[in-house]
Amino acid sequence: MQRGSDRLNVHRDDEMKHELQGLLRSGHPTRSEEWNDPEPPADDDPELFRAGVAPGVGEQPSPEAVRLLLARSLTRHDFPAAPSELTRTLRRGHAPDALVERVSRLPHRTRYDSLLALAEAVSVGE
Repeated sequence: MQRGSDRLNVHRDDEMKHELQGLLRSGHPTRSEEWNDPEPPADDDPELFRAGVAPGVGEQPSPEAVRLLLARSLTRHDFPAAPSELTRTLRRGHAPDALVERVSRLPHRTRYDSLLALAEAVSVGE
């Protein structure tokens, strides 16, 4: 039933139906401009949400996932440092509480020279 308040006229509506017909039938994007399609996740992207960083929850997070979370709050200028210094820096950077807790439980006398060394220590749970 046409009420006359449509934003598009009948001809434009039919044209849009025709444009969407290929997408609806195929089940995948039919655009010729690939830049316009959403990009799926890559095979080597770390799965941050599958392996939680919270202590005692799920499996141990991978060093790559922990390194990504740590890199959001730490820079290379923060190293070398002890866990207490890194904990303060992570809190200032608003890092997740579970990650801050894991770093704070590392041995206090150990100094970490790089983000990679810290990520390995946190993911292993030294």
